[in-house]
Amino acid sequence: TLFCAWLAWSRFRVVIPIWDKTLPTVAACLDATFRRLGGVPVYVLTDNEKTATIDHVAGIAVRNPEIVEVARHYGTTLRTCLPADPESKGGSEATVRIAKADLLPKEVNLREQYHSFGELESACRQFCTDVNTRVHSSTRRRPVERLAEELQRLHPLPKSPFTAVFGTTRRVNWESTISVEGVRYSVPHTLIDTRVWARFHGEELIVTAVDNDGGAVEVARHRRGQPGSPVLDNDHYPPRPDRDAADRVPKPRTAAELAFLQLGQGANSWLVEAAAAGAHRIRAKMAEAVDLSKLHSPDAVDRALGTAAMTGRFADRDLISILDYQVTHEHADPVRRSENHTLQPGTAAWSTFGQTPAPASPATTDDESDDA
Repeated sequence: TLFCAWLAWSRFRVVIPIWDKTLPTVAACLDATFRRLGGVPVYVLTDNEKTATIDHVAGIAVRNPEIVEVARHYGTTLRTCLPADPESKGGSEATVRIAKADLLPKEVNLREQYHSFGELESACRQFCTDVNTRVHSSTRRRPVERLAEELQRLHPLPKSPFTAVFGTTRRVNWESTISVEGVRYSVPHTLIDTRVWARFHGEELIVTAVDNDGGAVEVARHRRGQPGSPVLDNDHYPPRPDRDAADRVPKPRTAAELAFLQLGQGANSWLVEAAAAGAHRIRAKMAEAVDLSKLHSPDAVDRALGTAAMTGRFADRDLISILDYQVTHEHADPVRRSENHTLQPGTAAWSTFGQTPAPASPATTDDESDDA
């Protein structure tokens, strides 16, 4: 749903996307609108929604007493449009129609579908920036310029928003959660140790907070949970570093370690893999690599160290062997033979294993011939 508002004289426009049209949401939108304007107008003209009008008696609109309290807090008076009256209802409907034509995906504006609610919020903010800084067709002036003049006739803003309709107050603990009816719900981690308001709307829990500018904003919305099963949103927590990866980042503490690690990423990988493999004489091999970088280029030694780390070769002469090989050959990456190549001895000698040997043919000797 799009909440749309505009000042009649300056044509300054405000469009806010919302999930529902409940009274707390409407009150938060009014507060956000007044703070964007920088003041409060004398009257607020709106359509006959249930949040504003609860009944009609003899053609007279009966106000919702809660929205009257909201209007009184901000020092304004709520008015509703007359049914079938173009002068009052036409302006209310036109501002919504214009916003929908530009913001909602349609064939005429070629706008793509929104993949998240945040994308819709960004589109609404950009829409307000565009229309408020563009020359208006009727006034021939930019609405943001006329707003500076209209501010002189607006009432001052109250310091705090009207929070009575936002629900019950809760304190955000160090775990960035609040407790409602025995269930823990997460809120953005930036609200730790602050006060928020929570209320249920159907099967959803809505959490509202006051931002740095004093405005009321919805900060979290969860499905109703069950006691013993916390309802958490990973987006409410900052990205946590990979501790395993952080532990595997070499941090030089001596001049010798610094000289070795400065060879490059191959040296860093070699140290990590050699330590994980439990290689012997690591410090001596690191000093040997530094000495080799003075005879060869540091890039060549670093490349050899990376190859040694990849192939798990950490013996005493492995680095020199790899370095000599790579210096005399073009390729630097280790060659990995497929299963079709093997150094195993053949099994042809075992091909007759278990077979009955053929009977030998009789042989005749010279002695046998003489006897015969």
